[in-house]
Amino acid sequence: MDKPKVAVVFTGGTISMSVDPRIGAAIPSLSSQEILSLVTNIDKYADIETYNFSKLPGPHIDLGLMVELRKLVVEILMHEDITGIVITHGTDTLEETAYLLDLSISSSKPIVVVGAMRNSSELGYDGPSNLAAAVCTAISPQSKDKGVLVVMNNEVNAASEVTKTNTLSLDTFKSLEFGPLGIVDNDEVIFHRDIVIRQHIDTERIVPEVDLIKCVAGMDSRLIKYCVDTGAKGLVIEALGRGNVPPAMIEGIEYAINHKVAVVMVSRCPTGRVLDTYGYVGGGRTLRNLGVILGGDLPGQKARIKLMLALSITTDTEGLKEIIELNQYKRR
Repeated sequence: MDKPKVAVVFTGGTISMSVDPRIGAAIPSLSSQEILSLVTNIDKYADIETYNFSKLPGPHIDLGLMVELRKLVVEILMHEDITGIVITHGTDTLEETAYLLDLSISSSKPIVVVGAMRNSSELGYDGPSNLAAAVCTAISPQSKDKGVLVVMNNEVNAASEVTKTNTLSLDTFKSLEFGPLGIVDNDEVIFHRDIVIRQHIDTERIVPEVDLIKCVAGMDSRLIKYCVDTGAKGLVIEALGRGNVPPAMIEGIEYAINHKVAVVMVSRCPTGRVLDTYGYVGGGRTLRNLGVILGGDLPGQKARIKLMLALSITTDTEGLKEIIELNQYKRR
């Protein structure tokens, strides 16, 4: 019986690193074949077709590279003999790349993003086991029509829900609000639930001029005005709590909206959505009335990716609300 074929796209990250004794620190060094050689018996499950996209650490994956990676993934998906795609990636920006692919690619074939928390010079190098689990996920018929998946530490999470929660732990990637979609157990994927809300933004490009500002006590409008004056086309504000800001930020938010800069608000809290609950100065209702768009339960880094994609389709506030707030809020 023919084995399924999986395309494995290597972009770099800790999974491809070892410690350079000259500097005493980890750097990209392993080739794709060296990494695959450590994944024992994978050839019994799938035929692997490799693509060497890059050999970069996570922080070096910029927006332009994400768009180029998306283009490559779309091309590979068109190959009829490809069952699914696995992408190795540095964990620092993995969730942003995964979310961009999830929003902008519509395919029934599984797309799985994977990385490692320990490099190949460390005891307990988790790269091979993570990659094996990712391939098992990509070949499973149960993984179809679930969007982009992130597989680490034998857990399967949705790109739309998962975030990196710890700088060190092997189980750093978690869906804090709802938990994982499933697990990889004995080389088999077992899904416990499905994704209730899936969204596709039909675009091949992004508008990169979107800035992210984290709100803290006593903050004023200087950073907002600076972003607007230096060419921002969109702003994401990680607000306090339910979706509120210090009063001194109101002037800057009005300044941005008056200059046709889209403003999306999320919360700096790790879970829960923003809502226009509070009516005091700087409260969510005040912001909503000014024209601020509510970003649901997304963290700031994902809301930024979503706004970049949305701005490539429309700059109209109502149109952006329709995209950003999809299925999160009743129309008002």
